[in-house]
Amino acid sequence: MSQNDGTAGTPTETGNDQSADEVRSAPSADEVRSAPSADEVRSAPSADEVRSAHGGVHALEVARAHGVQAMFTLSGAHVFPMYDAAVTAADPMPIIDVRHEPTAVFAAEAVGKLTRTPGLAVLTAGPGVTNGVSPVAQAHFAGSPLVVIGGRAPEARWGMGTLQELDHPPIFETVSTWASTARTVGDIAPTVHEAFTRAGSSHRGPTFVDVPMDEFFNSGPVTAQPGLQRARIEPDPDDLARAGRLLQEARRPVLVLGTDVWADGAEEAAQRFAAETGIPVIANGMGRGILPGGHGQLVTKARSAAFSGADLVVVAGTPLDFRLGYGVFGGKDGATPARVVHLADSPAQLSTHATLAASASGDLTVVLDGILSALQSAPGARPDWTPWLTELQDVVASAAARDVDLLGSQSDPIHPARIYGELLPRLADDAVVIGDGGDFVSFAGKFVEPQRPGGWLDPGPYGCLGAGMGAAMAARITRPSSQVVVLFGDGAAGMSLMDVDTLVRHDLPVVMVVGNNSAWGLEKSPMQMLYGYDVAADLAPNTRYDQVVTALGGGGEMVTDPAEIGPAIDRAFASGVPYLVNVMTDVSAQYPRTTHGV
Repeated sequence: MSQNDGTAGTPTETGNDQSADEVRSAPSADEVRSAPSADEVRSAPSADEVRSAHGGVHALEVARAHGVQAMFTLSGAHVFPMYDAAVTAADPMPIIDVRHEPTAVFAAEAVGKLTRTPGLAVLTAGPGVTNGVSPVAQAHFAGSPLVVIGGRAPEARWGMGTLQELDHPPIFETVSTWASTARTVGDIAPTVHEAFTRAGSSHRGPTFVDVPMDEFFNSGPVTAQPGLQRARIEPDPDDLARAGRLLQEARRPVLVLGTDVWADGAEEAAQRFAAETGIPVIANGMGRGILPGGHGQLVTKARSAAFSGADLVVVAGTPLDFRLGYGVFGGKDGATPARVVHLADSPAQLSTHATLAASASGDLTVVLDGILSALQSAPGARPDWTPWLTELQDVVASAAARDVDLLGSQSDPIHPARIYGELLPRLADDAVVIGDGGDFVSFAGKFVEPQRPGGWLDPGPYGCLGAGMGAAMAARITRPSSQVVVLFGDGAAGMSLMDVDTLVRHDLPVVMVVGNNSAWGLEKSPMQMLYGYDVAADLAPNTRYDQVVTALGGGGEMVTDPAEIGPAIDRAFASGVPYLVNVMTDVSAQYPRTTHGV
């Protein structure tokens, strides 16, 4: 999240601090037409009756049909019917209520990332909805399946200036796959079904639906809605053949596996492709873990050498953005740039700015298997990329050897890398590691190589801080037996740490590690480079974020001695509560980067 949320919680913002008469009372008779009684809503109809229920039931049953197992929200009267539907259902749906709406949306987005089916956030009208804009934007850029259902001022009083009256969908149109209003109770189920279908289909992303308050409380006949019926996009066989021919000609190819390979369920196809071809592989985003850390073909640690030396780069399931040099690889000192093949889950995701030698779009399992088949059936000898892979493996080994000193650093103040030196050997194969920060989390990208797919969460290309706490909730709920570790920069921690209260109330133990250098590290160093000074880049020294967590009912401790990092992490894992290890780090130990995203 941006830091422009400093007024959160003021009486006019979310409506939760308004008077009972203004917000928490039941809607007036003018606002709710034919509102059902509790008996009418909750009693089971006979077999001969047409079942009738309020709008919350309509929406919730569609969500269940699409696989939703939990609702993330912050209480508001505009969406009370959603809560009533969840609580009074024969099989009640868990309601995870948070302290600030962005956390609810970040959590639902992370559910989508981890389960590959849309997560659900429910937001009250006006500021409750607009507080979700940045998380929705993150989901848009990351391609995360997500549905946000918002409350809306009553339709019967629209235009009269009712509390928190705002036309929400136009705000979301540029940062979502689809945004709409369900105008009547009869519109709710088909509109919510459309939202889930679009969110869960290629190319995935967030959708938004708001429902007028009076129509949410109104009743109507409930009709069964189907779940997600995913339509698979078939790639053009000629495109696959062209990519196969380029691989046949390549002598130094590299395959990049990105988030959409995981999101599209194509990780097994990617593993087959790697195993059958022997191609060097670089992992990007949630492509991490598709080849487990330490795999002989995983050369992410030799990324620079691979991209500069490649003659063909095949990028699957991720945009050719700033993280991948905008699709330009090699070409230094007069060398010929590498040819580029872009593979995407849908045509609109193919690059329009990069010079492509070939491209293919569609179901990524079919795409990868089709290119592999084209390569294997091509005339002539199969290419042998062993010398090229060996060259990159040597670079990986050299990088790993250099990292040993950093990971075991005894420096005082603590070098951030030492935290990873202690954390990595303590991570189980099925751990979920979440990055929420700038400079400190950049070290995580360098050192953490998951052993399984779906074990890494970061904000994605939008770079939205404050997402980690919601992601931690999602990971604990969807992976109840796994370790869940959130890596916070101290700046990012300040954006969402109050939601430790949510972790405590809902019994969601996670381990939090803060790399606390008392600065906005990602901004401090570049500003000094540009101007010779920095401003607005320092935070209070040695802030006791651990004591914040303890005050909220969790556990924590501050660490200033590198030798104490490991034992503190052990205590965190053993605690059974939300536990924060607050490590004081060296502000001058900056991550060595070659790009700032511009």
